[in-house]
Amino acid sequence: MDMLNDCRTLVVEDTAEIADLIRLHLEDLGLQVTCAADGISGLELARNGMFDLIVLDLMLPGLNGLEVCRALRSDPRYYTPILMLTAKASEIDRVVGLELGADDYLGKPFSIPELQARAKALLRRSEKMRGVAAPDDQSMVRAGSLEIDTMRHEVRLSGRPIPLTAKEFDLLLFMAHNPGRVYSRAQLLDAVWGTTLESYEHNVNTHINRLRAKVEADPANPQYVLTVRGVGYRFADS
Repeated sequence: MDMLNDCRTLVVEDTAEIADLIRLHLEDLGLQVTCAADGISGLELARNGMFDLIVLDLMLPGLNGLEVCRALRSDPRYYTPILMLTAKASEIDRVVGLELGADDYLGKPFSIPELQARAKALLRRSEKMRGVAAPDDQSMVRAGSLEIDTMRHEVRLSGRPIPLTAKEFDLLLFMAHNPGRVYSRAQLLDAVWGTTLESYEHNVNTHINRLRAKVEADPANPQYVLTVRGVGYRFADS
């Protein structure tokens, strides 16, 4: 049985026709779908339900999508992949959404195959990340002064909490579980973003730079996230 058949999805969309369309086509994938029509009820459902994916509209009554995303990402107990939807064309909204911890972004109007493909990619990437989240039942990854707490979804440097976005955390954790192994941008894109589209490879470079700015004492001379010129990146050997 496809693992998608066991996945529960929350759709937070205030336009009933769009919500019904999304529900119908996600159910075609075998997903179990629950809908909410405003940000307040969507946030309550997200916190009280055990969902595998949240499809979250940006423009919502009560609380908007960015506020819902911020609230969910502020509490590590509620980490669920978020696919944000928006009719707004502003690049600022997209960047802010991703910085707050949204995992992917889809602009309206969107095609049904693209919606389904992105939903499947996020679910499968999440499943893959759970598979490497705590090898040998260890919930803490340590390298020098850097600590990655997989249970609390937190990172500390010399005991000081380091705020990371969802993607930055996933990227760091994936590489840290395989110290010394070199990954190409395409391999990281597949493992962390769930896509192999070359047009997205710049996202890897951007997230590596932001990650270094947060976890490295000197980002220009990194100790943890290293560049292998002409190949990609690796996490420093333990």
